[in-house]
Amino acid sequence: MTQRATAEPYAVVVPTLGRPSLRTCLEALAAATADGTGPARVVLVHDRTDSGATPPALDVPQALRPLTTVVAGGGRGPAAARNTGARAAGTAPWIVFLDDDVVPGPTWGRDLARDLASAARDTAAVTARVDVPLPAGRRPTDWERNTAGLSTARWITADMAFRREALEAAGGFDERFRRAFREDADLALRLLDGGWTLAPGTRRTTHPVRPADRWVSVRVQAGNADDVLMTRLHGHDWWARAAAPRGRLPRHLAVSAAAAAAVGCALAGRGGAAAVCAGGWLAGTAEFAAARIAPGPRTRAETATMLVTSVLIPPVAAWHWLRGHALHRAARPLGAARPPVAGPAAPQESPAEPVRS
Repeated sequence: MTQRATAEPYAVVVPTLGRPSLRTCLEALAAATADGTGPARVVLVHDRTDSGATPPALDVPQALRPLTTVVAGGGRGPAAARNTGARAAGTAPWIVFLDDDVVPGPTWGRDLARDLASAARDTAAVTARVDVPLPAGRRPTDWERNTAGLSTARWITADMAFRREALEAAGGFDERFRRAFREDADLALRLLDGGWTLAPGTRRTTHPVRPADRWVSVRVQAGNADDVLMTRLHGHDWWARAAAPRGRLPRHLAVSAAAAAAVGCALAGRGGAAAVCAGGWLAGTAEFAAARIAPGPRTRAETATMLVTSVLIPPVAAWHWLRGHALHRAARPLGAARPPVAGPAAPQESPAEPVRS
C-alpha cells in the first residue's frame, strides 16, 4: 500500500477572465482532490471586474462551491490579480496559483500533498510539470510551438505552489508587469537572491493551446517592454540567471534600423545607400520568415501568416522596446526576500467564505 504524504493546508488562487476554460479547470481540480487532498479555500479573481464592484457569478462545480469565493481583480493584469487572490486566501501556509486554462492531472491532489510535505524549510515554491499537448499528424504552428515552450519554462506560474511566508517576504508579484509575462521570473529571481530555493514538483498539469488569431505573434511583442523592466530590476545578466531564452530582439532592432535607414536615405536622395539598406532589411526579414515557416505545417494559411507577421514583428518589437525604456526609466530593484533561520508553526486556516451566486 502506498503511504499518503502528510497533507499541508493550502489555498488555490485562480486569476480569470471568465473564459469557458475555467469550468474545465475547476472540474479537473475537484476530481483530482475528491480523495480528501483538496484545498482549504479556492479564490477566483475575476480580472474583468473593477475593484470594489461585485463580480459576476462564475460556473463553479458543486463540490468546490462551499470553499470558493469570487473577488474583483480590477483589470490590472495577472500579477495584481494573484496578489489580490493571495490576500483573500485566508491563512493557509501554502498558496497554489493556477491559470484558468490549465487542467490538473487525475492524481494532482495526492502529488501536491507529496510536493508540499517534502519541501525543505527554505523552499519558497514548488513547481508543477506542465504538459502542452500538440496536434498529432502534422507539424505544430508557430503559435503552438510558442505555447509548447511553457513545458520547459523554469518558473511557470500556470501551476505554482508558493509558501505564504516567502511570498509575503518578497512583497508578492510586482504589479508593474501587466501581462502574463516575466512576472514569474521576476519573483523567482527576488526569492533566489534572498537565499530561498525553488524546487521541482511531481504533480502534472496540462496546458492546452488556446485558440488564437493570425496576429497573436505581433501582439505578444509587447513583452519586450517587460524585458526592459527586468533589466532595470535585475541587471543585464538576468537572462542567464532566469534560464530565459534571449529571443531575437537584437536582430529585430537591426532589421528595423535597416528599414528606417532605407527610408531616410531614399528621402535624402541617396539611392545607392537606400538600396543597400533595403537589401539588408529584405534579407533579415526573409531569414526570419524562413526560420518560422520551416518547422511548421507549411499550409497556405500558415505560410501567408508567417510572411505577413515576419514583416510586422521587427518594428513592433523595436517600438515596445523603446516604449519600455521610456516607461520604466525610473525603475529600481526591489529588495531580496530573506528566508528565516527557523520558522514558526503553520497558522490555522480560517473558514472560507461561500461562493457568490
